[in-house]
Amino acid sequence: MSVLVVGLSHRTAPVALLEQVSVSGDALVKLLHDVQQDARVAEAMVVSTCNRVEVYVVVDRFHAAVNAISELLAVHSGVAMERLIGHLYVHYEDRAVEHLFSVGSGLDSMVLGEGQILGQIRSALKLAQEQGTVGSTLNELVQQTLRVGKRSHTETGIDRAGASLVGVGLTLAERTLGPIQGRRALVVGAGSMSALSAATLQRSGVTDIVIVNRTHERAVRLAQTVGGRAARFDDLAAELAEADLVISCTGATDVVVTADMVPARQMFVLDLALPHDVDPAVRRLPGVTLVDLESMQDGDIDAETDDGGRAEAVAAVREIVVQEVAAYLSAERAARVTPTVVALRSKAADVVEAELGRLASRVPSLDGRVRDEVAQTVRRVVDKLLHEPTVRVKQLAESPAGDHYAEALRELFNLDPKVPDAVRRVESVETETNKKEVGR
Repeated sequence: MSVLVVGLSHRTAPVALLEQVSVSGDALVKLLHDVQQDARVAEAMVVSTCNRVEVYVVVDRFHAAVNAISELLAVHSGVAMERLIGHLYVHYEDRAVEHLFSVGSGLDSMVLGEGQILGQIRSALKLAQEQGTVGSTLNELVQQTLRVGKRSHTETGIDRAGASLVGVGLTLAERTLGPIQGRRALVVGAGSMSALSAATLQRSGVTDIVIVNRTHERAVRLAQTVGGRAARFDDLAAELAEADLVISCTGATDVVVTADMVPARQMFVLDLALPHDVDPAVRRLPGVTLVDLESMQDGDIDAETDDGGRAEAVAAVREIVVQEVAAYLSAERAARVTPTVVALRSKAADVVEAELGRLASRVPSLDGRVRDEVAQTVRRVVDKLLHEPTVRVKQLAESPAGDHYAEALRELFNLDPKVPDAVRRVESVETETNKKEVGR
């Protein structure tokens, strides 16, 4: 079984297409289950953000799984396969691991190094766990991705090489409005991105922050955390009339801010929602500057706002990713051979016990102490004979062709590595042997 990812992102598709393919809520759960129910899929997880939609699966057949997942993305998004297929990318086995580690490290983000993707990957795993669509392979891969992402942010300057989407937006706002301190800011929405926006505004010195949300209680709670005030959703137009800087990210499926709600005067509007919260017609209003994910993508915003350490940070993170991919694949290949090693030791233990039983029946008068000494000697001989080949096969298993060595062991010794109680029996024998060796 191998890891496969099929997806599209801001690097391969226009924002308008990403809007159509992006899924959340019940639609995300439905896609997750439809993928997992395919006969070729053993595990499934979907990462769906404003910048990417990726389906991660564990499969035993590559081409059939790629076709099935592509078709499901087309069906769930309502986008014709002919239009979708040109924007999809596919990564398999080693490349899939490298891709996910790169995504988690912020190398594949619209804004280089942004850390929000780690939380989004964590949320994707949590949902898949709740829905019962992941097993040990994806769980371990994602856990390792989170560790790689944290290491990348801790050990390099990737955080400074590219700002968050909100930070980039505020940089652009200051180009339009001048210093934003003393300006009135309106945040539409009260979810995680809105909370990040409000906190970033507060850290930037904005003291007049207004939160508007359909659920007023959530707006009140968010406003309290940044020293702002909450307004009711019905008052959105009135608040827009007074705002200098607007950040909207509600998660709504329809436009929230229409052109007739926005005054024709100097104002900066940052739309971080997917689908769009703000009517694109707002861009045509005199004095109003509208920046959304699509304009950020087209303008290569992160390249404009890096701090000069971009190349060094990227090189450092890429080196971390290379190291971590190699370590992960090495450990994974070694794990694949473990059942074969366990089966070999289990078979050897069975032979030893059978021969000791035969000895006891043939020489029933053998002294108990002598019998124990003989048993320990036989077990030590078998352990020493098996030690070198089992250590070597584990070492060789870390190479790309490592499976062949395990296969050779299975053929030579006629092993069945799927014996249910093999691990328990061998661990029991080895534990008892080790205890006796320590006592000697």
